[in-house]
Formats: sequence, structure tokens, C-alpha cells
Amino acid sequence: MDARISAIPALIQRRPVLTAIALGLIAACAYPPLHLWALGLAALAGFVWLIYTAPTRRAALWLGWWFGWAHLTLANNWIATAFTHQAKMPEVLGWAAVPLLCIYLALYPAAAALAAHLIARRAPMWAFGFVLAGTWVLAEWARGTFFTGYPWPPLGLMLLGGWEARGIASVLPWTGTYALSGITMVLSAAIAANFIQRRWGNLLIPLSAMAFVMHVPVVVMTAPNSGVAYTLVQPYLPQSEINDPSKFEEHFARIAALTNPGRDVSRVVLWPESAIPDYLEYGYPERFYQQMTAGADPEFARRRIGGIIGPQSTLLSGVVNLNIGTREDGSLGAVSARNSVIALNGESEIEHQYAKAHLVPYGEYLPMRTILEPLGLSRLVAGAIDYEPGPGPRTLDLGLHGKAGIQICYEIVFSGAVADKADRPDYIFNPSNDGWFGTWGPPQHLAQARMRALEEGLPVLRSTTTGISAVIDADGIVRGSIGLGKADKLEGFVPPAHAPTLFARFGHWLTLGWALVLIALGFGLPRVLALTRARG
Repeated sequence: MDARISAIPALIQRRPVLTAIALGLIAACAYPPLHLWALGLAALAGFVWLIYTAPTRRAALWLGWWFGWAHLTLANNWIATAFTHQAKMPEVLGWAAVPLLCIYLALYPAAAALAAHLIARRAPMWAFGFVLAGTWVLAEWARGTFFTGYPWPPLGLMLLGGWEARGIASVLPWTGTYALSGITMVLSAAIAANFIQRRWGNLLIPLSAMAFVMHVPVVVMTAPNSGVAYTLVQPYLPQSEINDPSKFEEHFARIAALTNPGRDVSRVVLWPESAIPDYLEYGYPERFYQQMTAGADPEFARRRIGGIIGPQSTLLSGVVNLNIGTREDGSLGAVSARNSVIALNGESEIEHQYAKAHLVPYGEYLPMRTILEPLGLSRLVAGAIDYEPGPGPRTLDLGLHGKAGIQICYEIVFSGAVADKADRPDYIFNPSNDGWFGTWGPPQHLAQARMRALEEGLPVLRSTTTGISAVIDADGIVRGSIGLGKADKLEGFVPPAHAPTLFARFGHWLTLGWALVLIALGFGLPRVLALTRARG
């Protein structure tokens, strides 16, 4: 261990757990909506220092866990808002659910800290930082993969610049999101090492350059008036009204007005998740059609929508479809549902459907229902039936309106799982209902959609019920947006896609490769340098 590290502040020596918790909370402020990225890097630098100086592997494990628990609890505070819209559960349970969930999520940063301590506890701090970066990449990949995955938020999110800037996240096409988290950790370790050694020039110059990159807008050439025209609608459907039948016709009228009915143009019309309360498929028991805005006639409902979008247009919109079968009591009814997007043409025909593949556990389905339902945990799920997952990323060929990849709501946060590699789309449509997400959720959701655009080299168009809706180009730049709590629309031409990026071609094989490179650098470079000095 470096001799200069012996001057550890007394507070850290006496209260390492409280220090880990405080650093975790501060680091979470680096994400939107606060986006205090410099403060976040400073907190991560303190975390690197804390783990590096941990006296035992057990201490490293627990300090990593406490940091991760505090960090992820604050960053995911928006989850608690969902309980304010769940009549079956008390609202206060939301504020308990988030820290309880993070008891599990914190296992991943704890594992990263322990692994780095075991591999590189005797290395110089800069080398330890490389190893911790590599183990963190592996831990984030595992968190986003195992047990259906929950990657929200990745550490590298703090290095995404403002809406018109890319920041350090401009490397995403070559690294992917989780490797960017590793770069974040390397930068933090460098800050810690130079701070301890009082190399102020080594701190100020790179940080000044980072501030420039993070905030200076990227010049975007105005897209020519060619390609696929779009009308993207944010109707403002408050979460408290979405399931209220007395509001259905009012909502439909608002969406219709924003869509500009009767326009004789060729365009793709984009409506959000939860936009259509009607069932548009045939074959359901009659009672399911009774509360439709168009009456008990799915064909009439489709014709009414077709008349709004116009004969030359295609609508992409969120809908709920049902799977009808014989239930346990012998009656005919809904046995499961599909959170879907339909492509409806100007002739009122459903050309394509996509079913959400990455469902929200305890939100859209109850895991291990036979075990948990008798315990009363079915109240966590909004409906009486579970949603059924779809097959995964699919590309819908809309003819003159391009090839659309679909990612519903929080599917967009899953790095490497948003586009069909065998049938690459021209753009990704991300309909969402962000009314559940409080104030922290929507800007974080948008930021992660920007990361997917950068990774894949594809534009992303987000239509949400309450905001933030946006058009994001293939460089991750927000070309247009509609803020929270507004009813409005965006119109223009879909930004062009780039050629497949390195990450788009190799996916998480690239992630794992970068993790191994970082660990190898931290493990091997000190030995190479020592050998070079010995020979010199």
C-alpha cells in the first residue's frame, strides 16, 4: 500500500460504515434530475479509497454493500411513487419497498468490492482502481442479467452530458454501458490517487476538460425534409385517470386533437403506452367490450382510430391484449394479458403486433405465484392476472414508414437487448407510461434511452403519457422534447441511423472483454513497470 495513504481521515477510520453510506448517497446525486456529476466522481473517489484501505476482505465486502445499498436506494426512490397509484397497497409501503429491494441489489457492488480487494489489495491505488473497474463492470452486467435483471441505474449514466451534449458517454458505441461504468470507476480512482498525492495539476486539467465535454453542445446539422415523417403525441394522461372509464372519451378526444385528424399525409403516428383503453381484437367475452370508448365493437374502434391518423399513415401505439381461456372455476375469461404495441394502417387494419418481453416483476406479474399469492403478495400486482412476456426484440416492417424496433417502457434500460441483430431497425419506438415514476424516474428513463441510441447507433423516439417525450438521434442528442405534465406533440422526420456500432455487433461479449482488459491492466501493469525499473 502507498505510504502516503496512511493519512486517512479519522472519521473514515472510526466510522467506515457511515462513510460508505454517505458516499453512496452523494454519488446518487450524479444522476438526473440533479446530475451533479463532479460531486458523484468525488464520492466515488472516496469509495475507491475506502475499499482500498479496508483492513480485511470482510470489511471490503460490507463497505461495498453499504455503499451500494445507500446509492441504489436513493437513485431508485422513484419506485416508491408507484405505490401511491396502487389501491391494494398502503402508500407507505413504497418507502419500505425500495430499501428492501436494494438489500438484494447491493450484493452486486459488494461482490465487486470483495473481488477487487482479493485481487489487488497490495497494488498501487491506480492499479487497484483498474481492477475495481473491471469487477464493477462484471457486477453491473450480472445485475442487469440474472433473475430477469434490473440494471437501473448504471454507474456510467453520470457521465452522459446534457441533452445537446454526449459527454464522456460518446465512447458508448465502442464500450457499451457497463464498460462506461468501468471508465467512471477508473476516473474516480485517478482522482483519489492524485488527491492523496496532492498532484493538483493532474486533477484540475482533466476535470476542466471533462466539464467542457459534458456541457458544450454538439453541433447537429438540420435533418433534410426527407425520410420518414412522424407525429409524436404526448397526451398528458395523469396516472390517477388512466383506469377511470369516465375519462376515456376525454382522453381520446385529446389524443385525436393532437394527432391532427384528417391530414392527408404519409407519416408514422406515435402514441404512448396506455393510450388506447379499447380492446381492438375480436374473440373476447362480451363483457370486456362494454366500457370501450367506441362501444362494444372493436372494428368500429379501429375504424375511428384509422380516420384520425389518415389513409396514408401508420399508427404505433400501446395497447393491452388479452389471452382468453378457461379459468380455474370453469368460466371463460382472461387468463393472462400482453402489454403490446400495434401497428395500425390507414385502412384500420392491424398489420403487426409486438408484446413486451421484459416485464416488471411484482408490477406486471407475480413471480412464484403459487407460493407468494397465499402470502397475500398478489396485492403488489395491479391486476388479477399476470402479463405474459413476448419473444424479445422484433423489427416491424412498416413499408414506406421504415423498419421500427419496439421497446415498451422500461425495456429500453436493458443494454444490448433493444434491437433485433438479425433484422436491424431504422429506429426504435419507446412508448411509456412514466406517470408512475415520480420526479426522478422520467429524466433517468430518458437518459438511459439516450444511452441506447448511442450504443446501437439508432434514433429513439419516446412517446409518454405525462412526459418526458423526446426524439433522440443516433448520437444520443435530444432533437426535440415535451416536458413533464404537458399535452403536446412533436413533428418532423425521423433522424437517420448510423451503421451498426461495435457494440451493436458484439453486444456483451464486448462488455466482458473490457472487464477482463481492465482487470488485466490493474493486475499486470504494476508488475511490468516493476520489471522495467529493475532492468533499467
